[in-house]
Amino acid sequence: MSDAPIRILLVDDHELIRNGLAAVIDLEDDMTIVGLASSVAEAMTAYDELGPDVVVADLQLQDGTGLDIVRTIRGKSDTTGLIVLTMHSGDDQIFAAMQAGASGFVGKDAPAGEVVRAARHAAVSPRSFVCSGLVGAMLRRQSSESTKLTDREHEVLLLLADGLGAAAIGDKLYLSESTAKSHIARIYQKLGASNRAQALVTAMRIGLLSSISSTAR
Repeated sequence: MSDAPIRILLVDDHELIRNGLAAVIDLEDDMTIVGLASSVAEAMTAYDELGPDVVVADLQLQDGTGLDIVRTIRGKSDTTGLIVLTMHSGDDQIFAAMQAGASGFVGKDAPAGEVVRAARHAAVSPRSFVCSGLVGAMLRRQSSESTKLTDREHEVLLLLADGLGAAAIGDKLYLSESTAKSHIARIYQKLGASNRAQALVTAMRIGLLSSISSTAR
C-alpha cells in the first residue's frame, strides 16, 4: 500500500464550511487537500486537472447537486472515492447518493471526524457505500414496502373487514377459494398477523382501513 497521502478535492458553495473542513482534513497525516471548488462546473474542471483520490461534495450547489458530480465522475472512474456531504440527510437523500455511485454520505451535523473516516473508506473501497444512518433508512424502507398491499389484496382486506370468509370473498371477486386464501395469507404476512383480528387491527393502525364492520369482530 502506498504511503502517499490521500488527495482530496472539497466542493462546497459556503466558503466557511469549505475552509473549515479543509483545515480539519489538513491536520491528518495521511490526507492532503489538493483543491477547493464552489460549484459543479468548478468541481469537474478541478477533478480533470488534479485527479484527486477522493471528492467530498456538498449535495446542494448553485449550478446543480453533488449527485451530478458523483454520477459524472463515477461514469469516468471506478476508483475515485466520492463522498456526499449535506444538511438534508433524509432517507431519500441517502438512497439517492447510494444509487448515484457515492462511496459515502455524511450529514453536516455529524462530527468532522466522520468526514475524515468516510474519506479514508472511500480511498480504499470507493464502490462500497458507508453512511451512519443507512441501516435505519433500510429498515424504514423495508417496513414501508413490506406493508404495501396490491390493489387486489386491498380489495380482499376490505371484504375481510366486512366479515367475509375465503369462500365468500372468492365468490365476490370471481376467484377460486384457494386463490382467495392465498391473498389472505399474503395480507397476514405483510401485516405481521396470524389471524383476521390482528390483521384488521394492524391495517387500522397504519391507515389501510378507516373502520371495521361489527360483523368482522
